[in-house]
Amino acid sequence: MAAVGYARVSTRDQNLHGQTDALEAARCEKVFIEHASGVLAKRPALEDALDYLRTVDTLVVTKLDRLGRSVRNLKEVVDGLEKRGVGLKALSQGIDTTTPGGRLFFHMLAAIAEFEHDLIVERTKDGLAAARARGRKGGGRIKMSPTKIRQARAMYDEKTYTVQQIAETFGVSRGTIYRHLGDDVRA
Repeated sequence: MAAVGYARVSTRDQNLHGQTDALEAARCEKVFIEHASGVLAKRPALEDALDYLRTVDTLVVTKLDRLGRSVRNLKEVVDGLEKRGVGLKALSQGIDTTTPGGRLFFHMLAAIAEFEHDLIVERTKDGLAAARARGRKGGGRIKMSPTKIRQARAMYDEKTYTVQQIAETFGVSRGTIYRHLGDDVRA
């Protein structure tokens, strides 16, 4: 039964010392270190740590946000650990899924976070529906009026301006020009 640590920072500029010190104090036999954003699907050090773990081992992190990209992802990771007989400890939150109380606490936190997320989604949908009912449309402001689009088309058809030059003339990106001039421009 071994404690295996996992520490992650989002950028190389951030310091891992606080996490690694806490993991050493928790007597982790091995610590896997990652320099990657939490939103990335591929986190090689986490995959290595998960592969390294054996039944009755415990994965130790300083905080839950070091482990999962989202509540859903965190729950998937913890469910995968449970199926393998591996525990999880989050030091700063006092979570220890090797105990019945720790598992209960983790699942309650996950359920509350998922409920909160669902409420935010529901309120956002309600707000968008109310705005549409009042005639408002979502999205960014319109950058190219029909007149500007005709002028951009004329400049492009002259074959003396590049798409970049046309974009700079109208203060928009090349993508905006491509979007308004259509597929024949990209060919």
